[in-house]
Amino acid sequence: MNSVEDPEESFSNVCLNKYSAKIPMIPENSKEISKEMDKTKKELEKLKTWIVKKYSFTQAIGILPPQAIKIFIDEEEIPKETEKLVHLYMIVPEEKFKDIPKIQEEIVKYIDSINLEQKIWLQIKTPVDVWENCMDSKFNLTEAISMSFPIYDTGFLGLLRMSEIHKSLVLQKFEKYVVSYVIAGSFIRGEATATSDADVFVIINDTDVKKMPRLELKERLRSIIHQYLGQASALAGVKNTLHIQTYLLTEFWESVKDASPVIFTFIRDGVPIYDRGTFMPWKTLLKMGKLKPTPESIDLFMKSADKTTSMIERRLIDAMIDIYYGVLTPSQALLMLYGVPPPTHKETSKLMREIFVKKEKMLKPSDIKILERSIKEFKEYEHDLKYKISGAEIDKMSKEAEDYVKKLKELRKKIDKKAQEKTIEEIYTNTFELLKSIFGKKSQANLIADFEKELIKTGKLTQRHLHILKNIVGARTEFKKGKLNLQKVDDARKEANVLIEDLIEYTQRKELSLNEKNKYKLKYKHDGKEKIAELILANFGGFLILDGKIKKISENIIKEAGIEEVPMISEKQIKFNPKIFETIKKEIGEFEIVL
Repeated sequence: MNSVEDPEESFSNVCLNKYSAKIPMIPENSKEISKEMDKTKKELEKLKTWIVKKYSFTQAIGILPPQAIKIFIDEEEIPKETEKLVHLYMIVPEEKFKDIPKIQEEIVKYIDSINLEQKIWLQIKTPVDVWENCMDSKFNLTEAISMSFPIYDTGFLGLLRMSEIHKSLVLQKFEKYVVSYVIAGSFIRGEATATSDADVFVIINDTDVKKMPRLELKERLRSIIHQYLGQASALAGVKNTLHIQTYLLTEFWESVKDASPVIFTFIRDGVPIYDRGTFMPWKTLLKMGKLKPTPESIDLFMKSADKTTSMIERRLIDAMIDIYYGVLTPSQALLMLYGVPPPTHKETSKLMREIFVKKEKMLKPSDIKILERSIKEFKEYEHDLKYKISGAEIDKMSKEAEDYVKKLKELRKKIDKKAQEKTIEEIYTNTFELLKSIFGKKSQANLIADFEKELIKTGKLTQRHLHILKNIVGARTEFKKGKLNLQKVDDARKEANVLIEDLIEYTQRKELSLNEKNKYKLKYKHDGKEKIAELILANFGGFLILDGKIKKISENIIKEAGIEEVPMISEKQIKFNPKIFETIKKEIGEFEIVL
């Protein structure tokens, strides 16, 4: 990887120019205009004080710089004639969304009353509006907002500015590898303060890195990405920090397939401020139900129904609403567990009848009538402001809801059992395909024997790994005999991930150790100073690493190369051309090989 000292310095200057901009911009040598500038500052300060005092919930007020105004004119269809006005960008909490027209009217009225010489164009938004730009891939709008000069900020603009600066530093260095830069946590919920932290997920594309060990790639990139935090904080002028998680695209996908609660929460709540068509499809798939919910989330849905009885002690209408959601939510959850996209309220009873009554025959038609009654009552409540329901009806609905939820719990067990039957075969296939890639295509017995001889007895893996392998075989055998042990399958599923990950890591270490045999250190002098270069030999020649730069060498040619070009040399013996040492000598002068 090339050094980025000069680009970073250039970027620092750009950032300093962006975030220390004065509005409006004036020539420093003009005393008359400077007086006007001071007057404008005082007027804006007065306006800010009035706004914050009247609307204490205000989260931020910023002045958009000229380059940002042009973006808003193009993207948000703001009138072209406002281009030379001062654009104030105000952030208020989401719960004040309905009050925005009234707030805007009052502020504009106040601006008119104080006769500001500098004309103002006011935009009032919520954090949700800002994030909606990102959801629509309008990342330039979010960046434009982050460039605003803050005249009041409880933390939102500062943290957004720091995130955008850090993102820009990362992309400047690794744009080829970064597929998504996503923020999450309290910042997204609009709860940022001057000392708040933001959760950041950086997803690195490793699918085209075929020769370099993925673990090595991840460590290299993660280290440099973290190094930019201090610089981003300093340039943004804030005390906030970012909690960064770096994921390889392949391992992130594994977490998605395993329904990791952390990853699902991240996908559900995260907002990309940079995405190359990777994160948003996952977010959409989750909403569609194509990413199955975790057992933990299903448990949460089911537990919500257990509270139904206590909820009916509230007011009668509130009790009806509670009963409605108490039967609807777990019904939707089980449909999602079955593999159906998240259904609407209207579709739920129809799908429950078609799938679990007619197709699977796991429920009776009378069971669905309980759900249909709840939906009917709720719809009547929605369309009739004078809707009423008696205590006797609530008692009846409550009893029916309890019976229905009990049946749903039994239904979940049946769905789980069916899913387990599919799971055990997948576990077995994945594990033994990996063993075949290590030991060759052999029978199950021979693969287990080789696994024990080559990996367990040599201490490369532990007895626990052998125990896991035998559990997988045992669970599958019982399944074939029709004596499926659900607990054993579940244990095998959990432990199989450990075995597979360790087998993959073993193969990567093995390849890496072979690669190290073909690496040499060269000692030479440059400007009177002793230096060390690294040489990686290959059949065609090799790669020379000097001061962090990579050069590709053949017999008479030496040229710049990228880290992705460095191959994983897996051959035990390299037949290289000795003449490349003459080429190296021309590049660095006299040298000696350090053993």
